[in-house]
Amino acid sequence: MDELNNKKNILEFEKEIEIEFSNKKLLQRALTHKSFPNENKNLSIKDNERLEFLGDSVLSLAVSTYIFNKFSDFPEGELAKMRAVVVSAPILAEAAKKLELGRYLFLGKGEEMTGGRERDSILADSMEAIFGALYLDQGFTAASDFVLKILKEDIKEVAMGNHIQDYKTMLQEIIQQDGNIRPEYEVIDEKGPDHNKTFIVAVKLKENSLGSGQGSSKKEAEQEAAKFALHKLDKIDN
Repeated sequence: MDELNNKKNILEFEKEIEIEFSNKKLLQRALTHKSFPNENKNLSIKDNERLEFLGDSVLSLAVSTYIFNKFSDFPEGELAKMRAVVVSAPILAEAAKKLELGRYLFLGKGEEMTGGRERDSILADSMEAIFGALYLDQGFTAASDFVLKILKEDIKEVAMGNHIQDYKTMLQEIIQQDGNIRPEYEVIDEKGPDHNKTFIVAVKLKENSLGSGQGSSKKEAEQEAAKFALHKLDKIDN
C-alpha cells in the first residue's frame, strides 16, 4: 500500500464525514474490504469484518434509542418494524453513496474490476464498520450522533410510511425460515433504448418461479418481483 496515498485517502474521507479520528488505523481498517488483504498478503493489514460486527450493534442501539424516545406512542411491534427498515442494507448503501464512500475503500483489484465500489452489500457493510471504528475511537455518543446525522431523514420517512420497503430482504427472511436457501433473481427481458430501459426480472426458488417484476433499473425490478412473490405467498396485502 502506498503510504502517501493511503494517508491522503484517510484524510479526505475524514473531511467528507467531518470527523477526525484519533486512531487513523481504525478508520483505515474500517475502509478495508477483505479482498484487499487477500491480494496483499505481504502487508500487515486487517479487513473490516470484525468492525462491521461491532458496528451493527452500535447502529441498532443508536437507532433503537432514538426511535424509542422520539416515537413514545408507538408500540413495540411498530418500533421493531421501523428499526428493521432503517438499518437495512439498501438504506445503509444509499447513505454510503451520498458520502461517496466507494471512492475511499481499499479493494482488491479483482473486486474493483467487478464493480465493488458500487456494490450495495460492500457499501452497507463498510458503513457498519465505520460505526464500529468510530465507537472504539470516540465512544458511543459520537458514533450515535454520526449514525443519526446520516439516517435521521430516513427515520422520518419510514415513520411517515413513505420509505420504499425492502421486499427482497423480507422475502429472503421468510424463505430462510425453511432452511438455508435463497431466492434467485434473473433478468428475463429488457425493453426500450439504452437511456430509458425497462428491466423485467423473475424471482425463482429452486428453479420454480415465484413471479416477476419490472422497473427502470435491475434493483427496482428485483424489488417488484420480490413484492409480487410476497403477495403470492399471502405475506403482504398489496
